[in-house]
Amino acid sequence: MSSVENSPAVSRDFAGWGKVEYLDFQTEMTAIYPRHQIKLGQWKSTAICGNDITSSCLYVSALCAMYAGIYAPVSLLIVAGVLYIFRSIYAEVGSALPLNGGAYNVLLNTTSKQKASLAACLTLLSYLATAVISASEAMHYAHNLWPGLNVFWATIVLLAAFAFLNIMGISESAMVALILFSIHMITLLVLIVAGGIAVAQNRSILLENLTQPLPGSVWTAISFGFASAMLGLSGFESSANFIEEQDKGVFPKTLRNMWLAVTIFNPTISFLSLGLVKLSDLAEHKNDLLAYMGLLSLGRPLQLLVSVDAVLVLSGAVLTSYVGVAGLVKRMALDRCLPQFLLIENRFRGTTHWIFISFFLLCSSILIVTKGRIEALAGVYTLSFLCVMGLFALGNAMLKVKRSSLPREVQASWISILIGLLAVFAGILGNIFINPEYLKIFFFYFLFAASAVWIMLYRIHLLNFVLLMLDNAIKKIKELNQRVSGWITKHIERINSQAVVFFSKGDNISTLNKAALYVLQNEQTKHLRVVHCYETDNYVSSLKQQIEVLDRIYPELRIDLVCVRGQFGPELIERLSKKLGVPKNYMFIGTPGDRFPHNISDLGGVRLIM
Repeated sequence: MSSVENSPAVSRDFAGWGKVEYLDFQTEMTAIYPRHQIKLGQWKSTAICGNDITSSCLYVSALCAMYAGIYAPVSLLIVAGVLYIFRSIYAEVGSALPLNGGAYNVLLNTTSKQKASLAACLTLLSYLATAVISASEAMHYAHNLWPGLNVFWATIVLLAAFAFLNIMGISESAMVALILFSIHMITLLVLIVAGGIAVAQNRSILLENLTQPLPGSVWTAISFGFASAMLGLSGFESSANFIEEQDKGVFPKTLRNMWLAVTIFNPTISFLSLGLVKLSDLAEHKNDLLAYMGLLSLGRPLQLLVSVDAVLVLSGAVLTSYVGVAGLVKRMALDRCLPQFLLIENRFRGTTHWIFISFFLLCSSILIVTKGRIEALAGVYTLSFLCVMGLFALGNAMLKVKRSSLPREVQASWISILIGLLAVFAGILGNIFINPEYLKIFFFYFLFAASAVWIMLYRIHLLNFVLLMLDNAIKKIKELNQRVSGWITKHIERINSQAVVFFSKGDNISTLNKAALYVLQNEQTKHLRVVHCYETDNYVSSLKQQIEVLDRIYPELRIDLVCVRGQFGPELIERLSKKLGVPKNYMFIGTPGDRFPHNISDLGGVRLIM
């Protein structure tokens, strides 16, 4: 054996020779009953994401009117049309891949983990900005009701309260969200009826606004109004991030309900505002427009009701951020894009409490750093969720191209995807033109989030780089180098020791080779177990020889063959996961065809890699 072969670098890259195992899951098949999980129905699921998207009417009408003038309702109707297009885009992805993670999930199953992580970073930024801004705005409304309230500390208390609610469990949190959502819908209906009666009795302000000149052309007004009104779609992506907690068939209903709410309330309230408030006064009341409309319609009582409702529904948007980020972070941690301690569950409630605690601490730290002045986060809020929607549309396109045989209940047309992408792109450009500073702030926060995920994805490379530096300095700090090198090597071995499983139908060496290459390029492991299921004694005899060939072609990857006598399905996957100690999200299959007897969601998170 040469000195080169005995070097630390070579020994770390060589994962060891694979072996052949035989397991029998057919002779003694016992039923496995998964832990009962409470699923969310249509209205609780709608409330969780609906509080976020319907809270937009508290500010989007005034914001849109500042740029579009009397054409604000037109811009808002165009935005509602864009949202209708995205209904089919989200529904197709949700029916084909009903797993938490939103844009991250669809890109993970159609591209690489690195590309999917970019979408995850954008989604995390969107939730972070949503939580901080909504909590702060809620407490500003509360300050109008109680002038003695300290907005800064009240915001932190509100964030902590919803962290506690989520630690107690999503079912309890969903009930709170449903109550808040119901109050908000009733309040908006009362405001619309009262405002409509007031406008019908006195149309002078409406006629005066209709005669006001525009700052530019009609096209410019509608375009910039559309860009600013796209902020009213924030929250639509939330439902896809907790789809696993929803009952079967609920996800497309939440998309429909959110679209109906945006289509009915936003243009209607915008039109009524033009009949109650002069355009010259809109800027003065942009932060409390609906409360001012209530004052003009029915006086002080309706103004107070709208203010209270604003506090409640903005608080509901904070809850949406917690629920959405929990589903996304849990999925990313399972895929080893984030630290594993986030997956530790509370033994009393079964919730991942470290996710909620970490999110609360991060939100609070931003409040402390900015000293409560969170205007800078507005740009992050707008650009991040628009980018997430664009990436979701791209993910749908990739799903059609790479996973065309995957069963799905809804099909979005290519023209819908194209129009959706163009609309999102127009919204991003419009917001950049409105305030170029948004782009700088957005990139600052995005690079910070991406760096954290990048470190997790490439931690083995970083650790190996540290080892190389220590090896070069071994003559000067030999004793220290040996201690640190030993610790890091064990850490790398622990990471690489997590095996992954690929279910093979037969002896197609091309497919096996693709699976090996995928593991080498995407997974932080040096151990692949190829599992072949058969129900008779006549398994594929040439499979063993082909595995041995691949095991020698890729010396840096240990490849085992596990022949399992039993019928492939959810029960076999569950038993095999426990037997081999491999989580189900580290079990891979090729894309199933139309005759595949199981729904992809029944396989417990098994990933499609080709």
